Amino acid sequence: MARIPVIRFGKLADHARQLTLTSYAPSISLEGLVRGVDNVRHDVFLSQRLCDEARAYVNGLITRHGNVADLAIGRPLQQPNNRLLMRKPERGAAPAAPKGTLVEFKRLLTELLVEALNRAKTENNVAIDVLARLAVVKLLRAELAGQFSEVLERCRTLLKSAEGPHQEKAIAMRERVSSLQVAKKTILRRAGQELFENLRDIEKQTLVRMRRSLFGDTKFGDLNLPDYDVFLNRLIFTEDGRDDYVNAEHYVMMGNYDRDPDRFSTIREVVIAFLQSLGVGGEDDSALDGLMSAPENAQELVAGGNPDESTPQGKAQRALLSGWVEMLQDSGVMDFVAASYETVVLLSEYSPTINAQQLKNALVSRQECSRVESLIAEHTRLSADNLNAAVRRLAGMRGQERAKIAGRFLGDFMRYHRDLRRLEALNSALDSVNIISNDKLRELSSLNHLLYEFLIKEEQKPSQDRIVHHVVIKADVRDSTKVTRALCERDLNPASYFSLNFYDPVNKLLAKYGASKVFLEGDAVILALMEREGERRFAVSRACVLAREMVDIVRAYNQESQKDGLPMLELGVGIAYHDAAPMYLMDGETRIMISEALNESDRLSSCSKKARHVLPSGAPFNVYRFQLIQASAQPDPDEPPLAYNIGGIQLNVAAFAQLQREISLQPLNIIMPPLWTGETFNLYSGLVPLDGGLFHRLVIREAKIAQIAATNFSLQRWSEVCYYEVCTNPAVYQFAGEAAAAAAGIN
Repeated sequence: MARIPVIRFGKLADHARQLTLTSYAPSISLEGLVRGVDNVRHDVFLSQRLCDEARAYVNGLITRHGNVADLAIGRPLQQPNNRLLMRKPERGAAPAAPKGTLVEFKRLLTELLVEALNRAKTENNVAIDVLARLAVVKLLRAELAGQFSEVLERCRTLLKSAEGPHQEKAIAMRERVSSLQVAKKTILRRAGQELFENLRDIEKQTLVRMRRSLFGDTKFGDLNLPDYDVFLNRLIFTEDGRDDYVNAEHYVMMGNYDRDPDRFSTIREVVIAFLQSLGVGGEDDSALDGLMSAPENAQELVAGGNPDESTPQGKAQRALLSGWVEMLQDSGVMDFVAASYETVVLLSEYSPTINAQQLKNALVSRQECSRVESLIAEHTRLSADNLNAAVRRLAGMRGQERAKIAGRFLGDFMRYHRDLRRLEALNSALDSVNIISNDKLRELSSLNHLLYEFLIKEEQKPSQDRIVHHVVIKADVRDSTKVTRALCERDLNPASYFSLNFYDPVNKLLAKYGASKVFLEGDAVILALMEREGERRFAVSRACVLAREMVDIVRAYNQESQKDGLPMLELGVGIAYHDAAPMYLMDGETRIMISEALNESDRLSSCSKKARHVLPSGAPFNVYRFQLIQASAQPDPDEPPLAYNIGGIQLNVAAFAQLQREISLQPLNIIMPPLWTGETFNLYSGLVPLDGGLFHRLVIREAKIAQIAATNFSLQRWSEVCYYEVCTNPAVYQFAGEAAAAAAGIN
């Protein structure tokens, strides 16, 4: 066992006091979920389509990395030996041909995880989403082991059938099957790393933005968001988190055997001793463990091996780095640490012929180097030149280089220590997940309301047709009579003008947002979005995005009309939400909607002529509400506020409240020029998820009704009544996008 030196650095603790360290302990909580039929684990049923696609895709990874893809061609995929994932095909259903393509696998997996997020939001329990993520990891782990066994058994069967007069073919096949068995760990590692990369891509491309859209950056209701980084751990598909090649490529390679001075347990003791010498952690093992699981502490302590000594902090870090290097040297592991990094560049040339640990030890020990040189000499395609060059580089490494290596090593070790702890937390949580394996258990669990089913849309039961609430959008074209007259005076066709510039483009948007046309008249269009029982379609969110696109369409066509000397359209949009189904009366075969939201959307989309006269041009927003009063008088409570809405979108209060339930609206701190001195308003920004993994940003303005003097239109005071605008000013979205990009960079 390596000797851990007694600390002699009396002033290290003084230097460490200038720095700030953090602590991290990964955890996964399934609080609020019911236990399954065994009263111990949570029952999960995963999409049959996803399971089949995952099985085929993993099988393809195994055959490709095992170099036996040609032996597997034409052979039907069998169910894995692991009973955990066995499924019975539906009665009467023809077996589907396995695809196993990456595109289809990622599409189905993304769809399932998005559905899980939506369900978590609907049921107000983020643990539902965590359970789905755990089940997917358990599925893929089981398939890795099961499909390797399946591929190996298939190759053995084919080998038996090849025995006969063609012995040369059988011998070549036997060598390939033998190589497949020998390379099992390598094959599973490569396949597992590809699976990890796919999961990470789905997380970065879709899930992280979806979570931010639904739950915000830090909060889910009254609970903190779970530690999703536990799932973004490169070790999740390794056998025990200790793989030489994964460590060498992404962390740092340490020894495997008791005789190795750089094995993980010894290095951990050295790091603990170093932290204790700084006066942090004390004797509390959990506190020390938390410090070692925060890689940012390594940067804070030793600056990655390259402190800036022009600052007091940099001088402290230089002193700590010197102490850390001395501790590694006194512990007898410094040479092995440096050798670990030199080994990485040799792996592509010498592995798998030479074991990674052999290569590392050869750089430190002359005896081991001679042994490895002998192995290299047995292979004519290999040369010992690069090995010897690495030995010379290591021998010539001096103080500054060794300090940089030591600083880098502390960070890499802490990252690895953190991910090991994440793996332990994940494994512990996986033990509480039971993927249902047969129809009887599924039925029993479902009947008792204990089953969590995660399905893709095409597998879900049709939702009830009962409408639970609806949203009405009214888009009102200003001064349509004046526009019509101007066109007629020039012998132009008003009908085709309105159709091409407004109605036709709007009609093309309806299917995209799941909207239907309620009514169409000469200067307005009324649309509705229905939300039915069991659905989660973000009715208000989609209505807001649809309205924004309508405003943008009119704005774009106006630019072209202006070039051609044609009149321009002015649009005002109102969005009203009603938490109930609309009513209908029948006029022959025609259904006519009756809803409070119709009247309210009409009021929200309107713009009074007096308001246009009062409001100066160039206002920073497009919706304003205010009351005209005498300077010394109170406003008439029966007199409704004046409404200004030119190129704007106004929400009713119920729509804003529902929007807050549908997506996460985060405060947006940007400065816009005020209309009145002392004007205050709140801006909120959020992402709306659309079909196809797309997201659309919304910025909502919350403002109070202004009470202004009827004589000179100066501000007198503010009402306590608020109104809400979906911003359409491009400058607002430019600022919002920059703020979101900055936040994403931090995350």
